[in-house]
Amino acid sequence: MRVGVVGHRGYVGLPAVLNTLLDSAQALNLSLAFEDDLWEIAEEGERLQDAGSLDALITLGGDGTLLRGARLVNGRQIPILGVNFGRLGFLTSCSAEDMEEAIGRLARGEFVSEPRMTLESCAIDGDNSERCRWLALNDVVMHKGGFARLVKFSVFVDGEPIGSYSADGLIISTPTGSTGYSLSAGGPIIVPTVESIVLTPVSPHTLAMRPLVLPAEAEVKVRADDGPEELLVTVDGQVGTTFTGGEVLIVRRAPDPVQIVRLPGVTFFTRLRHKLGWGGLSGRDGEAR
Repeated sequence: MRVGVVGHRGYVGLPAVLNTLLDSAQALNLSLAFEDDLWEIAEEGERLQDAGSLDALITLGGDGTLLRGARLVNGRQIPILGVNFGRLGFLTSCSAEDMEEAIGRLARGEFVSEPRMTLESCAIDGDNSERCRWLALNDVVMHKGGFARLVKFSVFVDGEPIGSYSADGLIISTPTGSTGYSLSAGGPIIVPTVESIVLTPVSPHTLAMRPLVLPAEAEVKVRADDGPEELLVTVDGQVGTTFTGGEVLIVRRAPDPVQIVRLPGVTFFTRLRHKLGWGGLSGRDGEAR
């Protein structure tokens, strides 16, 4: 079984973690391929050059590292096991303390590969040419950057104008991304298996503008009508581009989902309770009310 490994190099205990990972891989007959930054620390295994040859991917870090890993597999149906070394780790599969057990389950096939809907987005310039294209597991956000003024957005769904938003920005998220930036901006929580696209305005000026849940097959177009000369489009909070007047942002469902490893006994609502404090006070999970 060939397993790729990506991680956050800033973690203080990373060398010890990589040694543990290498020992586990040897015992489980796993072949590890490390991204360059990790290979320089591990000094064993292979360099990760072609994600297409992987049977699985392990991410060492938080949700951001897992999102980066999702872009690396780029639509390939490769299960991703996220090990949380960050603060929240809502998307990850296990904690750092459970890493060895989780890797054993991965090697033995004792897991569920949960498909997560993704979005593809592109920026169309004034000449109607595609300028950029991205894949998002969480969200695509158009926002004003550091300018202290509202932006007016015209939003179209399947070619039909649905309204004009006056806001600091607009979040277009997947069900997976509904517990991220969209949630912070007042958007709804969507169970990951309920495939849909969520539009959430950021600090809307009009009280009537509320989050909107669309079918997964919808195509969303966004045009900035008024605001700073240059806006930003950010994908999964990590990559993106500038966005100028006359351009259009198009977002639709991507053809291939991302496969997230889920281990026995861990459910979406378990994570909501433990990570986000959903459903009441901590320490009372499972009590009848």
